[in-house]
Amino acid sequence: MTRFALTLEFDGTPFQGLQRQAHGPSVQQTVEEAAQAVTGEKVTLHSAGRTDTGVHALAMRSHFDMGKEIAPFRLMEALNAHLRPNPIAVTHCEIVPDDWHARFSCLGRAYVYRIANRRAPLTLDLNRAWQVPQELDEKAMHRAAQALVGLHDFTTFRSAHCQAESPLKTLDRLDVERIGEEVRIHAAARSFLHHQVRSMVGCLALVGMGRWREEQLAEALEARDRQELGLNAPPHGLYFVRAIYPGEDTTT
Repeated sequence: MTRFALTLEFDGTPFQGLQRQAHGPSVQQTVEEAAQAVTGEKVTLHSAGRTDTGVHALAMRSHFDMGKEIAPFRLMEALNAHLRPNPIAVTHCEIVPDDWHARFSCLGRAYVYRIANRRAPLTLDLNRAWQVPQELDEKAMHRAAQALVGLHDFTTFRSAHCQAESPLKTLDRLDVERIGEEVRIHAAARSFLHHQVRSMVGCLALVGMGRWREEQLAEALEARDRQELGLNAPPHGLYFVRAIYPGEDTTT
């Protein structure tokens, strides 16, 4: 068996998330079916992170084991041919050691959340950004966000359906920037709780609108109570950006 590592780019709009679901199509199921069409083998796709319905990925790292001998480039081309017209693309494929695991070898994960801060309806970015028509103060959002960086109990920002054993997480980065009419929130950590990024973004948006004081974000964190969550941002503005592995540069 050969272990192939894939880098996946996908639009999550038509999928019930990355992981295989019984009630609808998933990215995992679609890629596994494409692989079986290429080789006749049933494979199991493992990925660096999980994404909810409507969440996108720019570079999700995944892997599966395959008995067929095939060059990585040929496998990538064949998978992409069978993935059409689904909005999933394999942008890179390589052979990795048998002990490399897309999820368990991962040292860090990065996301970006896109807010379209404008009143006009979205056309090109429909289902690819969260439209907030009220003017956002991105500087206030960034200042408030720094209270969440570091090791904390993120119970307030954790989904009631989260399966993590502990609400304790170390957030390495939470930065807010504006690029024209777009406000972007960058988040990085070794791992995240279910809905953690979307929950943080929703509360930051309340700060940006002036509906929350900057200090209120820290107060919500300290409450360790999901009832103190102000807003959970919708999934379609969230993108999985990068997975980091041993030997890779963690500064970019």
